[in-house]
Amino acid sequence: LSAGQTVYVPIYSHISSGLKGSPFRLAATLSIRNTDPKHSITLVSIKFYDSAGKLVKEYLDKPAELKAMASTRFILTEGDTTGGSGANFLVKWQSRTKINPPLIEGVMIGTRSGQGISFVSRGQVIDE
Repeated sequence: LSAGQTVYVPIYSHISSGLKGSPFRLAATLSIRNTDPKHSITLVSIKFYDSAGKLVKEYLDKPAELKAMASTRFILTEGDTTGGSGANFLVKWQSRTKINPPLIEGVMIGTRSGQGISFVSRGQVIDE
């Protein structure tokens, strides 16, 4: 149980594929799921960083409530390469009481010439 965390989530705008290491572009979704059946959480900040660690975008102007068992998402389109292959989100959340921590993941998907790829990266808690 936790009353708040900062979670690091790896995001990939592309991965290298083939013999030449050609970039395979990906769309990415940051998924945040409140797993607690009774309590809301407050999303304090959602920040997107590029491969060099430079802040690219802040997604919240003010804290946002995520009700019990609710989900939200933030999408990076397949053409958005601003973050690079080593991009990441930092998600900071809090609760009034100790609760089940939310499930925070990056979901990447891409298609090209009849070929598709998809994978998930799970968030890593870096601060309680």
